[in-house]
Amino acid sequence: MTSYAVVIPTLVRDTLADCLAALAAATGPRPDEIVLVDDRPDPDPAALDHPLGVLGDLRERTTVLTGGGRGPAAARNTGMRAVCAPWVAFLDDDVQVGPRWCEQLATDLTEAPPDVAAVQGVITVPLPGGRRPTDWERGTAGLARARWITADMAYRTAVLKQVGGFDERFPRAFREDADLALRVLDAGHRIRQGSRTTRHPVRPASRWASVKQQRGNADDALMRHLHGPDWWDKAVAPRGRIRRHAAITAAGAAACVLAATGHRRAAAACAAGWAAGTAEFARARILPGPRTRDEVTTMLLTSVLIPPAATWHRLAGAWRHRNAPAWQETAR
Repeated sequence: MTSYAVVIPTLVRDTLADCLAALAAATGPRPDEIVLVDDRPDPDPAALDHPLGVLGDLRERTTVLTGGGRGPAAARNTGMRAVCAPWVAFLDDDVQVGPRWCEQLATDLTEAPPDVAAVQGVITVPLPGGRRPTDWERGTAGLARARWITADMAYRTAVLKQVGGFDERFPRAFREDADLALRVLDAGHRIRQGSRTTRHPVRPASRWASVKQQRGNADDALMRHLHGPDWWDKAVAPRGRIRRHAAITAAGAAACVLAATGHRRAAAACAAGWAAGTAEFARARILPGPRTRDEVTTMLLTSVLIPPAATWHRLAGAWRHRNAPAWQETAR
């Protein structure tokens, strides 16, 4: 049997207990070690209590490390460096592995040919029945189709060290997994889909969550710098609407400048372009959803804010990472 370790970066959210309980309940060969990386920045020593009791007999195999609040990429590297097993399985703290996960993972790893460096789990996202999913729920459901996500991904430890691990310049749980996978593929390895299943529930989110997510456009800028303008195709990632967002933002900014300088007719034309673009964006988000008053209100408000937020973060990221070296160079 191929031995493995489990690494879980966490902000010690309410979901962590369910994550650990599901891992403890899964049948099959047990992990050699579990590393929990507490990535809260400067946590209160009195708050360093973790729900390890739910692990049962796995408790004695579990180590808790601190990540310093540097993000999930750095936290996973901290966990990776602490394990000795030939494989390391990364889980997010808001997933719940399936009842036969340990057994299926062992099969995935045992059947992996030598040129396979990673085996991805099958992610399922339960959605509410009886109504259409909200924008936030549809976004979470997209994880079931995503390539190489570390919600459940097992890598050969030696390959991780060969490519330098995760690039810690990705501070969010966004694109750091795709970047690693592309570097692993570039090194001549393969990544395959496994048979094990992991459940990713939709966690609660604020009305403004979609606006905050636009910070990921800075990470897209870093991906473009590191992997070229065709990185979208390499990573099999959806392109998103950044070009439309930029056009809407430019139209709105131009309308304001033209109005301030007395060019009313031109300002009106630009304002009409901004309004049309914003309305189309809002409509595209409202129609597939439940169309409740709260959801429609959220979509209208955030559809006004998302284009300028996305454009700002993309430009800021492009400027910040304009001279960024390859990760292998920064990892030396």
